[in-house]
Amino acid sequence: MKFSLTIALCPLDELLELARTAEECGFASIALPDSVFFAGKVSAGYPYTPDGGRFWDADTPWIDPFVAAAAMGAVTSRIRFYTAVLKLGSRYPVPLARQVASVATITGNRFGFGVGLGWAPEEFEWCGVPYAHRGRRADEAIEVIRLILGGGMVAHHGEFFDFDELQVSPAPTARVPIYVGGHTAPGLRRAARHDGWSSAMITFDDLRATVERLHALRAEAGRAAEPFEVQAVCIDRFGLDGYRQQADIGVTDAIVMPWALDGTGFHAPLAAKRDSIRRFADEVITRL
Repeated sequence: MKFSLTIALCPLDELLELARTAEECGFASIALPDSVFFAGKVSAGYPYTPDGGRFWDADTPWIDPFVAAAAMGAVTSRIRFYTAVLKLGSRYPVPLARQVASVATITGNRFGFGVGLGWAPEEFEWCGVPYAHRGRRADEAIEVIRLILGGGMVAHHGEFFDFDELQVSPAPTARVPIYVGGHTAPGLRRAARHDGWSSAMITFDDLRATVERLHALRAEAGRAAEPFEVQAVCIDRFGLDGYRQQADIGVTDAIVMPWALDGTGFHAPLAAKRDSIRRFADEVITRL
C-alpha cells in the first residue's frame, strides 16, 4: 500500500514545506483537491456529508491544483502529485489538456490526473458549461484529453467538442494516468474504464463493497489483469491495523491527513503538521 498526503484546507504558504516533509517521510504522492469558487448559495447538497452541508467556508484556501503541483514539484524530486479530484464538468478539455501536459512535463512525469464531474449546478453554469448531459460530456472530455496528451497533430469531432488538427507541445514523455472519482454507478463504470478510482470520504464497509464492484466492472471490461489504483479516504479504519485492513480489501493508496488523525487539528501551525507527518511515517509507513 502507498500513502498520499492531502493538502486540503491548508494555507498556501505551508505547501512547499509539507511537500518536502512528505517526500522525506516516504509518502508516495500529494493529493491535490479542487474547488473553482465558493458559491454563496448552492442548489444541490454536498453528496459526501450526512446533512449535505459543505465542511469549508468562503475563506477556506483552495489553490489551483496545477499551480500547486508545479510549485511543489520544483522543491521535490521523487514524490508524485495527482488531482483528487479536479472538477472536470465545468472546464473545456483543450486548454485543460495543455495544463495537464505542462505540469506532467515540468515535474518529470510525476503527475496523475484525477477527475470528477462536480456536484454543484452553479459551478457548471457560472463557468459557462451546461449542467445537463454532464456525464456524457465528461466521458468525451476525457477522450479529448487523452488524445491530445498522446502528442502530435490530432483532431476530434464529437457530440460536445469539435476541432480540426491541433497539437499541444510538449506532450508528456510518459503516459499520464487518469483516475476517476465518484460513488454513483455511472462514476464507478467510468473509473473502471481508466487507471483508477479516487474516493471521497467513505466508511470501510462501503469501501469494501465499492472495491468489489470496481473489480467486477474491470473484469466486464476485459481489464482485470491491468494495474488499477484504488485511492481511498476511509473514515473509520486508522492506525497500522486499519491500513492493513484497507490493503486487504484492495486499497492501493490511502489518502491521509495525519494532523487530523492524531488530534493535532486542522488549523495547527506548520511545525505541528510536519511533526504529525513524521509520526505517521514512523508508526505506519515504515511498518506496513
